Amino acid sequence: MDRELKEFFRSLVEAPSPSGFEQPAQEVYRKFTRKYADEVRTDVHGNVIALKKGKGKLKMMISGHADEVGLMVNYIDDNGFIYFSPIGGVDFSLLPGLKVDIYTKKGKIRGVVGRKAIHMMEKDEREKAPRREDLWIDIGAKDKEEAERMVSIGDPITFQLGMEEMPNDLVLTKATDNKSGVFACGALLKYLNDIEIQVNLYCVSSVQEEIGLRGARTSAYGINPDIGLAFDVTTATDHPNTNKKKYGDISLNRGPVIARGANINPAIYNMIIETAVEKKIKYQIEGAPRGTGTDANIMQVTRSGIATGLISFPNRYMHTPVEIVSLRDLEEAVKLGGEFIKKIDDSIDFTPKI
Repeated sequence: MDRELKEFFRSLVEAPSPSGFEQPAQEVYRKFTRKYADEVRTDVHGNVIALKKGKGKLKMMISGHADEVGLMVNYIDDNGFIYFSPIGGVDFSLLPGLKVDIYTKKGKIRGVVGRKAIHMMEKDEREKAPRREDLWIDIGAKDKEEAERMVSIGDPITFQLGMEEMPNDLVLTKATDNKSGVFACGALLKYLNDIEIQVNLYCVSSVQEEIGLRGARTSAYGINPDIGLAFDVTTATDHPNTNKKKYGDISLNRGPVIARGANINPAIYNMIIETAVEKKIKYQIEGAPRGTGTDANIMQVTRSGIATGLISFPNRYMHTPVEIVSLRDLEEAVKLGGEFIKKIDDSIDFTPKI
């Protein structure tokens, strides 16, 4: 991966963006895409839409969601300890002992998630996962009054920022779900920068996916595309204690994952597979028998329906502070998406056939 793209990815994953508070990451996306798009705009919901104009009439929406899971300040007790609510799906058993960042009007404040020490727990407490109300955040305040001068109810909280490179082109961050998809949308514009395409390409960094696919709903309604393609992460099964009979066989560094099923238009699926074979791009297939938990789900059923596809990146330890993806998979997904887009013109009929 070239230096510009790697720094783009790093800037995205290090920008705080819990659902409803995505604009730090959106600013990274705006800044990058202005170099490669004909138009970049932000709608009232906070979605950022970068358009590359094509020569034809068809409109295509590509989407990756910028929001990540996190926490929110919910209550401050008399001793200055902070209690929180989850933003999206958070595993509370992973939180004790973590460093977190609280984003306030005055700037970022560091805290740690506290829990009663193991020496003080009864046997049954040690054997059970903690409840949310059993945990708190310690910011070093001496009492409630001091804490309230530092933070406010509703302030968003993220796990500690950072990105670390690992062997075999792997990277460790808190938020590859789904800054990876946002990266792909921006990187596609760079991939297609000097290429004339037929389809009008709307590359969307959407908001509030983790709390109900909300940004994809509003942006798809506004764009009213003929074709949709979502980029998101999917759960990798290449680690211990995973039932591949139940979840399938998905591994890092084996290429992007192409979804097949009710959420996916058959013509788009076939075109993506054909493109991968022609360009010798490694790929994996994921069965999706019903609506997926991605922007592809909502795009497909917008207005009178959109022909939709889904390309995913294997992700270990999803919705934790230590998510791992492969930069190699990301690069291959961008190439696959770009070569697929180059094939689209006004003559293609995406109506399902026998």
